[in-house]
Amino acid sequence: MQNRAELVEKILTLKEKRKAIILAHNYQPPEIQDIADLRGDSLELSLKASKTDAEVIVFCGVFFMAETAKIVSPQKKVVIPVGSACCDMANMVSPEDVKALREKYPGVPVVTYVNSTAEVKALSDVCCTSANAIKVVGTFPDKKIIMLPDMNLARYVQRFYPDKEIIYFEGFCPFHHMLLPEDVMKAKKEHPSAIFIAHPECRPEVIDLADYVASTSGMLRLAKELPHKEFIIGTEVGLLYPLSKENPDKVFYHPAPEKMVCPSMKKIRLEDVLRALEELEFEVVLPEEVRTKAYNAVKRMLEIV
Repeated sequence: MQNRAELVEKILTLKEKRKAIILAHNYQPPEIQDIADLRGDSLELSLKASKTDAEVIVFCGVFFMAETAKIVSPQKKVVIPVGSACCDMANMVSPEDVKALREKYPGVPVVTYVNSTAEVKALSDVCCTSANAIKVVGTFPDKKIIMLPDMNLARYVQRFYPDKEIIYFEGFCPFHHMLLPEDVMKAKKEHPSAIFIAHPECRPEVIDLADYVASTSGMLRLAKELPHKEFIIGTEVGLLYPLSKENPDKVFYHPAPEKMVCPSMKKIRLEDVLRALEELEFEVVLPEEVRTKAYNAVKRMLEIV
């Protein structure tokens, strides 16, 4: 069995040979984040990679993220080191669900969270991220908006538009949804000087307890900008690694570390990254019609924000 130093050396050598770029989502294991060229939110990573001259994108995340990279970089080869790394929330909504909603609510715009499959994006009017969902919804004059697949993000956005009816699909991130108010209250009691930052994918009663609500990139930004020295972080436990690494003078606590671990985000190992570079597996291939329609939904979002 190869040791870590040998694996890293082989990965870096082969990466140069392949003219590849390695992307790692904020929830990936520390050893994967450490070898990545770029780390961040899924769409942020895909957009940055599209502007590089890399010929191969190795996306260390879950499958919809690699799909998104392919949507915005059709000329590049995109591979995900573990093909079975999927997002439970993205898999909750199907193209048939979107079609059924459009039939039930004719003419109502469909705003789709980027945490969705390419096929679902392709049937949407516009995409959004957890960071820009409020702004995207606000650009529509319509009194009704369909949001999918995350009901918690939709209910969070609804707070800002009391004059609109946001019709949401009942999907959710199981790991954010598992965080309960009592978990947060316990953490607040144990760490009274800490402020609580929640992800918009958390349930409404958890959002009510938050000092700030932010995406993972937003949490990283807030940790740097705010004067506070202690934080309770309401998102997947993987984010605590980059938070601590970027802010060594601050302390980060998790209210429910045993609950909020996404198994799919932890599947990729250094050995998988090496194999992906060696064999260029598992490659993401999208029908051009699907890719183009999905790209249009992403492009419309980028024109808004």
